[in-house]
Amino acid sequence: MVEMFAAENGLKGDPRLQAISNAITVVPHFPKQGIMFQDITTLLLDHKAFKHTVDIFVERYKDMDISVVAGVEARGFMFGPAIALAIGAKFVPLRKPKKLPGEVIAEAYELEYGSDCLEMHVGAVEAGERAIVIDDLVATGGTLSAAIRLLERVGARVVECGCVIGLREVKGQRRLNGKPLYILVEPREIDGCYY
Repeated sequence: MVEMFAAENGLKGDPRLQAISNAITVVPHFPKQGIMFQDITTLLLDHKAFKHTVDIFVERYKDMDISVVAGVEARGFMFGPAIALAIGAKFVPLRKPKKLPGEVIAEAYELEYGSDCLEMHVGAVEAGERAIVIDDLVATGGTLSAAIRLLERVGARVVECGCVIGLREVKGQRRLNGKPLYILVEPREIDGCYY
């Protein structure tokens, strides 16, 4: 996996990145003790920071001939549709089990605390289509890896994964099978804890 931060890919010193980072709220010990939850709902409340987020992804992907923007439930749904509209691609939701009507294809994956599954409508993506996967945060890479496998099973070419927030060193780097990972900002860190 090639991990790329926006600040190191032509956006060094871009004030939009700081605005995005500042708009994200940290909720200590949520959903359980020891977790510093990166809450992007406050980013959505700041229309300028929200627009900056979408604009940076659009600037990156507009000339890559992307036909599919796949958003991971649920927070990938907040950014993915706007990106898809702006670059002229379709948006494909990757949902948790039993949320999509009709025939689906599923991909199970392991989490640090158990397992989960992503589903996609059969026929939503065609063989040969160029896709990106969008989510809010990457930590271990497990969910993104499942999304990649799901899209590749139907013959899509996953070009890259894009996340708003990501750790400097994603713990499960090999899970993305060499796919590039584009991250806008790092979680804030105070006293050795990510905030």
